[in-house]
Amino acid sequence: MKKLYLNTGSFDAVFNNLKENFGGHLLSNANEYRLTIKSKWATGSISGLRFEKEMSYLNFDLTFSQDVNLSIESNSLAPVFFAYCGKGNVLHRFGANGALKGLKEQQSGIMSNSSAINSVLYFESHKQIQFSLIAIPTNLNAIENADFAFEVKKRFTNESGNYLYIGAENPKIGEKFQELKALPKQGRVRYLLMKNILREILEMEIAQHSYNYLTPFEPILNFAAKKMTEVKKLSEINFGHIVAPVLSFKRNLQSRILKEKYLELEPYNQKLAS
Repeated sequence: MKKLYLNTGSFDAVFNNLKENFGGHLLSNANEYRLTIKSKWATGSISGLRFEKEMSYLNFDLTFSQDVNLSIESNSLAPVFFAYCGKGNVLHRFGANGALKGLKEQQSGIMSNSSAINSVLYFESHKQIQFSLIAIPTNLNAIENADFAFEVKKRFTNESGNYLYIGAENPKIGEKFQELKALPKQGRVRYLLMKNILREILEMEIAQHSYNYLTPFEPILNFAAKKMTEVKKLSEINFGHIVAPVLSFKRNLQSRILKEKYLELEPYNQKLAS
């Protein structure tokens, strides 16, 4: 088994570290990186895009020639990682002796680690693995979009320092990754579109883990929001007058569902999950 260590410094440092470990040819253009690998250790590619201090995105498409143990040091920005597996499987544990968990095809995982213990990933040899990572820093003193990061931190971290969730991938999120694949290969338009799509994926994750029982109403609310966006682009009229009734409807609907859910659970002395 090949044992590797990844120092999670700057985006530059991460990709240079990956190149040192696996070999290959590294190209970088502005905030986008691509490492093409064809060595005795692996074949495939690792690509990534950094959105300043707000968010980072990594995509792995690799086949290893031997089993690999990749130890990732904890990061001062305390990022939360959202992982999506398209092919193969990845094994993860906190530290050398932590419980081993697997992320399989068509599954998603959420992981955060603010402790001094490293996160360790295991990859099997001669099996193609395709997975994506979205990283959101949650050190509120060191980032720009603190409001969004606060929501991520509130939902996906805990006092122990280690948080891990694995479940079936939301089909809507799967559709968003298909949109990513269809984007232009380079340019400013690609950068902006990718940022918007990744942000939508994270908003879905927050919504899903905040009030999962509202899922049946998401198509209605998403459709309304989409149509309002289209109207905004095509019209110069006062958009606030149009949006206000929709937002009011959405708030009232969510409030009514919360009350009904509470009344439904109250006789059993249960509490709503936050």
